[in-house]
Amino acid sequence: MKLYSHYRSSAAYRVRIALNLKGVTAEIIPIDLGKREHHAPKFLEVNPQGLLPALDTGHGVLTQSSAILEWLEETRKEPPLLPEDAWARAQVRAMCAIVGSDIHPVQNRRVLSYLKHEFDADQDAIFKWARTWITAGFDALERLVDQAPGKYAFGDTPTLADIYLMPQVYNARQYGVDVDKFPNIAKVEQACASIDAFAIAHPRKQPDAPAG
Repeated sequence: MKLYSHYRSSAAYRVRIALNLKGVTAEIIPIDLGKREHHAPKFLEVNPQGLLPALDTGHGVLTQSSAILEWLEETRKEPPLLPEDAWARAQVRAMCAIVGSDIHPVQNRRVLSYLKHEFDADQDAIFKWARTWITAGFDALERLVDQAPGKYAFGDTPTLADIYLMPQVYNARQYGVDVDKFPNIAKVEQACASIDAFAIAHPRKQPDAPAG
């Protein structure tokens, strides 16, 4: 398999974690967003939307992290990343949606770039915008994690909720969010950091990460 990735892409970060947890080896193909390689004809042949991640399974290419994660869960049963109980699965998916639908889309790279180039937003305004939506989502997730069982976001083993949450915590720190104000989320971050599958997927460990 080949995973088209960028070290700072939260969606690619999610997939890297899931691949590691499932024990699936994939070659990392770095795509330089700064050089706009995601808009190059060669990459558009891989993913016509020009977004990351893209997973070449050998049988075809999957795009959209949510679809890739569901495919991995359906085709690699161990370890499960969703609870057995339908109600619990719905709760985990709700946590994922807070990140994937409510936080990430309004603070990802292309939205922030649009604010800069079309509305003349400076860095302070852009960071404030990002912090606003991250904090709103984290306020809800903090309460949901508090209500959930176990040491992870939901339960005593990692689930898709953790896979969505950890890249967003990384992003939150980049934009100056004080994650310590969310002790339940910080607790989950500490628990996940002790697992190799999460640690190896971290942006700093990627082949295209800047040195130092």
